[in-house]
Amino acid sequence: MDRILYTAMSGASQSLKQQEVVSHNLANVDTPGFRAQLHAMRAVPVQGEAAHATRASVVASTPGADFTPGALMSTERPLDIAVDERGWIAVQAPDGTEAYTRRGDLQIDAAGMLTVIGRPVMGEGGPIILPLEAQVSIGADGTLSAIAPGQGPEALVEAGRIKLVEAGNGALQRGDDGLFRAPANEEGVVPVLPQAEGVRLVSGVLEGSNVSPVEAMVSMIDVARRYDMQMKVISTADENAQRANGLLSIQG
Repeated sequence: MDRILYTAMSGASQSLKQQEVVSHNLANVDTPGFRAQLHAMRAVPVQGEAAHATRASVVASTPGADFTPGALMSTERPLDIAVDERGWIAVQAPDGTEAYTRRGDLQIDAAGMLTVIGRPVMGEGGPIILPLEAQVSIGADGTLSAIAPGQGPEALVEAGRIKLVEAGNGALQRGDDGLFRAPANEEGVVPVLPQAEGVRLVSGVLEGSNVSPVEAMVSMIDVARRYDMQMKVISTADENAQRANGLLSIQG
């Protein structure tokens, strides 16, 4: 009976973890450039004193992200950009290292720093600083041009260039901060990807999330029912144990 409880308990526990992944994806259905997190389960033999040839528990894992491109949406906002399918935008992570994102709703903070989701956008020499209140445009290769306040088009000057890198599907790994990085090498060092001259972007357009709301809702219902089924097994096993104890306690 304990083996049944252990097996059902492990299934219910992993179902809750899968529900977290599904809920996270669903919460980011409107987040620009978001990549859905994948979730997988596999059966493993029960170890320890409860080991039995007919018993197995389940282990959940997040093997990676879905790198399918999201739909493009026209915004006509000069600081909204969408990079091509294999391109990524380099940003400065909270720990000061370089990381990558597909999110393209750029902002300029009070100090003139170009940011996305609050993180500085990296240029060829570090974070990009733009003239305050300048009119900014972005070229297809990531070049930033600015016109100072009160100036005409003839005063257009180059103000930096967004670092764009190229990485194929599965070449980057998602971090806990939601940013992507290259896998660590044999020395445990996370390499910095070089500027990719072939990557292009489009201004005035945003790439949407690749999460399907319908599929996410169906998955959430499926996981909830699977959890209920595991809890039903636990409840039934407990009832059977109580009946067995009652029979054994009968005095002949």
